Amino acid sequence: MSGSVRGGGTRRADAQRNRERILQAARDLVHEPGELKLNAVAKACGIGQGTLYRHFPTREDLLAEVYRHEVEELVAEAPRLLAALRPLDALAAWFDRVAAYARVKRDVFAAIEAATWQDLAAHSLGPIGEAVELLLAAGRSSGSVRPDAEARDVIVLISWLSRLDDAELDARGPRLLSILINGLRSPIQRDT
Repeated sequence: MSGSVRGGGTRRADAQRNRERILQAARDLVHEPGELKLNAVAKACGIGQGTLYRHFPTREDLLAEVYRHEVEELVAEAPRLLAALRPLDALAAWFDRVAAYARVKRDVFAAIEAATWQDLAAHSLGPIGEAVELLLAAGRSSGSVRPDAEARDVIVLISWLSRLDDAELDARGPRLLSILINGLRSPIQRDT
């Protein structure tokens, strides 16, 4: 099997597509009321349960990977936004993406055991902190972000988004993130 995963090789294209479909279906379904059922995930993405279990032997494995995938996408968004936007605008756009991440984080962490989510949270803090620092450093360098802004401060503030239910996140999330952006602006930027 030349295209299969063996000793770190590449995945077959259809296996990778199945994996992505499973993750997307689980991401969508974890938000639904009640416990996430693996058979519902398999049905939602049109694959057999055996295929799902080959990728994710347990429900917790699947949910952990949904969260890891969400973190990877969030982190990867920072340099893409910086390449396309001015630093403060990139930070604001990234915060819009953080709101979606907060929903997934809340739903996944509610569905898995405390020991697992604590481990996931600890592992995601570094990459998310690096993405925040990349955005802040670009803003400090351009003069649009205050020089004393630290990634840890931003992470503490945005972490509260995952504690909000959907209605409150929809109602307050954009305003809270706008307040945060305004607080991160350099004093020079506020005066212009």
